[in-house]
This record gives sequence, structure tokens and C-alpha cells, in this order.
Amino acid sequence: MSGQAMTKTAGSGNSGSAWSMIKLGLILAAYAVASCTMLAVVNSFTGPVIAANQQRKANAAMLTVLPQAEDFKDVDAARWGTVPSGSTTVESVKLATAGGAVIGGVIQISGPTYDHAAIMIGMDTQGTVTGVQFLENTDSPGFGSKASDPNFTLPNGKTFYGQFTGKKIADGFVAGETFDAISGATITSKGVANLLSDGTAILYSVIEGER
Repeated sequence: MSGQAMTKTAGSGNSGSAWSMIKLGLILAAYAVASCTMLAVVNSFTGPVIAANQQRKANAAMLTVLPQAEDFKDVDAARWGTVPSGSTTVESVKLATAGGAVIGGVIQISGPTYDHAAIMIGMDTQGTVTGVQFLENTDSPGFGSKASDPNFTLPNGKTFYGQFTGKKIADGFVAGETFDAISGATITSKGVANLLSDGTAILYSVIEGER
């Protein structure tokens, strides 16, 4: 075979290889576009459902932590003030009323534990915790997850979150000192203490502003 023929054959091979790569790239791009489109469509349907479920869970938690309330009124975020620790996020603050009078409030707050948690805290006008409920807890199964487990009880017979009902915020929240920590889940216990400290401080300040 002549040199010219060999060159032509090699050129044809390179051209075919290049076209195959371009075709593969186009196919992959088409799949990517189709996948993104499908995800967007699915999210447009599931997003509102997830948000509605989360809101229902939050509404149920408010009534659980402050069952005496007849109504809950949103508090403007400008009144929340600065989060003391700087590591948690306040999702909402609401004043609770009964008979037209403010009887306390609830706060939804989230932040780092061993992983992450979100809780709802209820408080009366005297600075006493009326209840705590977990809205989310992604800590380790069998350890940090015990914090939100209604079937897990401490030696005192209470659930981890149930022990906070009746606590005075003036006494503070220190794991192993002012409340019972979970054995083997010290980081989770301290993280929840931080959420409680921040949440009750902000909530008490808002309630005091109504006096």
C-alpha cells in the first residue's frame, strides 16, 4: 500500500473516532438535559407537598409544647434579636394567646448537634419551659437518635426531650449538670443544650417585650 493510501486510511480512522466522541458527548448531554428536566418536574410536584407536611408537623408540635394556647401569632424577625451562640438558626417565633392574653410563646430553632437537629420549644410568661418536641434529628442511629426517640427513657423514666418540661430557663441548660445527658451521645446532648439556651433566651426576650 502506498504512503498516500496509508495516510488516507489513517485520516479516515481519526475522523471516525472524532465523530464517535462527538456523538457520545451529544448523547450524554441529551441524557443530562432530560434528567434535569425530570428532576425539575418531580420537584415542582413534591416540593409543595414536603413543605405542607413540614408545616403540619410544626403546627402539631406547637400545640404539643404549649397545649393551653388558643392561637399563635407570628413575631416579626426583626424582634428576634441576635442568636447568643451564633451557631443556630431561628426558623420562627410565635406568641401564644388564650382568652386574648399572651400566655407564652413557641420558637422553632435548628442547628448542629452530632449532625443536625431542629426542635420546637414552648415557654410560659414566667420563663418556664412548657414542652420540647423534635422536628428533625439526623444524628447517629442508636446514639444521638435517642434524643428524639419517644421509646427511649432516661433512668428518671422520662424521654430525653420530656425532661425539659417544667425547667426554669434561669437555671440554664448544661448537659450532665442541669439535665440528664444521653450516655454515649455527649455531643448530641450538648448540641441540644445549645439549641435550648439560644431558643429560650430569644423567646423570653420576645415575651418580655409584650409586658
